[in-house]
Amino acid sequence: MSATTKPPDRYNASAVLDHNLAEGRGGKVAIYSGDQTTTYQQLSELANRTGNALKDLGVEPEQRVLMLLLDTPQFPTTFFGAIKIGAVPIPANTVMQPADYEYFLNDSRAKVAVVSEPLYKLIEPVRANCPDLKHVVVAGGDGAPGAINWQPWVDAASPALDPADTSPDDVAFWLYSSGSTGFPKGAVHLQHDIAVTIENYARGVLNMTEDDLCFSGSKLFHAYGLGNNMTFAYGVGASTVLFPGRPTPDALLETITRFRPTLFFSVPTMYAAMLAVPDAGAKQKYDLGSVRLCVSAAEALPAEIYRQWKEKFGLEILDGIGSTEMLHIFISNYPGRVKAGSSGQVVPGYRAKLTEENGMEVPAGEIGDLLISGDSAAPFYWNKHEKSKRTMRGEWMFTGDKYHVDADDYYWYDGRSDDMLKVGGAWVSPIEVESVLIEHPAVLESAVVGARDEAGLVKAKAFVVLKEGRPGSPELARELQEFVKGRIAPYKYPRMIEFVPDLPKTVTGKIQRYRLRQ
Repeated sequence: MSATTKPPDRYNASAVLDHNLAEGRGGKVAIYSGDQTTTYQQLSELANRTGNALKDLGVEPEQRVLMLLLDTPQFPTTFFGAIKIGAVPIPANTVMQPADYEYFLNDSRAKVAVVSEPLYKLIEPVRANCPDLKHVVVAGGDGAPGAINWQPWVDAASPALDPADTSPDDVAFWLYSSGSTGFPKGAVHLQHDIAVTIENYARGVLNMTEDDLCFSGSKLFHAYGLGNNMTFAYGVGASTVLFPGRPTPDALLETITRFRPTLFFSVPTMYAAMLAVPDAGAKQKYDLGSVRLCVSAAEALPAEIYRQWKEKFGLEILDGIGSTEMLHIFISNYPGRVKAGSSGQVVPGYRAKLTEENGMEVPAGEIGDLLISGDSAAPFYWNKHEKSKRTMRGEWMFTGDKYHVDADDYYWYDGRSDDMLKVGGAWVSPIEVESVLIEHPAVLESAVVGARDEAGLVKAKAFVVLKEGRPGSPELARELQEFVKGRIAPYKYPRMIEFVPDLPKTVTGKIQRYRLRQ
C-alpha cells in the first residue's frame, strides 16, 4: 500500500519505506551520505537484514531497541528493521551523558542497543547498571570489545522479511521528549502516526514529491528531523542528504552547496548563525540556488531573522510549531502566504483551540493555552501516568504553549505556558520582547525571563548576546530599553538587561529559560 493512503485493519509502518519498491523506485538513490549513496532497494534489504538480525538476538514483538545512532544509513535501517518485526525502536539524543542513557535503557527495558562506534564510550560505562540490556551492537569502525560488530551481524542475516502482523494502533516507536526539567518523557507513537504526518504536512503544506531532495540541520533522533530527513522523503519517494557531523553554520552551508537540496530544514538559532557567516550570501562561496523552501521549527522564528534571510537568499522560511507528542508540525506558514513572526495556520488534518486555565476557550485575539487534536498524537507517556493525564486530554493534546490567533487565523506565539510574565497585572510575552530586541543592530539573540526586583516584584529581564565587535555597556542597555519602548507597549520593556556571551539551549536549539531563571 502507499504510505499516504488510509491504513487498513492490518498495517505496519515499514510500508513507508517498502512502498517505493512496489512503485518502481528500487534503483533510485534514497540517501546521499558523504561519498556514499544508498538506493531504495539497498535500504530496504538492509532494513530486512537488520530486522532478521534482531530476531536472531531474540528480540520479540513490542520489545524495545534503543538507537544511539548518528545520521548515517544505519539509522533508517535499524528504525524500520525493528518496526518491521513488531519491535519498538527508540531513537535517542546523541549528545547526552552516560547517566541519561542509563535512564533510557532502564526506563524502556530495552533488550538491545544499536550504537554508532564513536558513541559507544557513552554506553559502555553504564552497561552493568542496565539488567534488561542483553546485547549492544556497534555500527562503524571495527566494533568494540564485548559488543556485536554491525557489519558481519547484518551480512549474516537474510535480506527477505515479511512485516509483522500489526494493526494501525499497535505501538511502533518511542521518542523521548527533550523536556525543560527533569528526565525526558517517552512519547509512545503508533504504527499509523508517520503516515498521518506525511499526508498532512509533507504533502499538505510542503507539496513534497519524489523530485525533492531533503536536507535537515536537525538530527534524525529528534521528531522534527525524523520527519524532515527520513519519513517524509521515503513516504513520497524523494531523497535525503544525511550529515553525521556537528551541524555548524559553515558545515550546513557547505552541504547545501555540494548536494543542492530542494528543501532545507533547521531551527531559528541556526538560521541566525548562518546569516552571521562571512560571505554567506556570496554565490561564489555558498550556493542556495537549488532550495525551493526553507522550514523552521523547535521555537518561534523572529520576524527579523525571516526578513534578513529572505533579503540575503531570496528564500521564504516556513515557520511552524510541532512537538514530540504530535510527531511533527501541526501549525505552519504556507508557501506564498507567510506572515513573518507568526507560526502560521493550522495544518490540514489537525484542529486547534486556545483555552483559559479552567478549560474555557478564550475570546478571539486573546492569549490562551494551545491545545491540538490530530491522528499523529501519542496516546501516552511511558511510565508517566500523571504527566500523561495532564498532557493527553482525550482527543486534545495540551502543548504547554501560549498563543493568540488573529483575524486571518494565523497563530502568534506568546511563550511557554510557564514562561508568560504578569507585570503590573498585565501579561507580557517573552517572545514579543525578544522579537523586538533582535531587530536592534547590536543584538544577535536574546532571551527574556521573569526576575524579582528590589521590591520582590516580578519584572522582565533580558539576557542579550551582542554581535561580534559590540561591547555591552550601561549606555547600550538603556538604548535597548528605549528601543523596546518605542516599538511595543512601554510597560513590556525589560527592566533589567544582562549581556552574556551565549544562551543555554537544548540540542534542538530551544532556549532553556528555566536555567536563566535559576
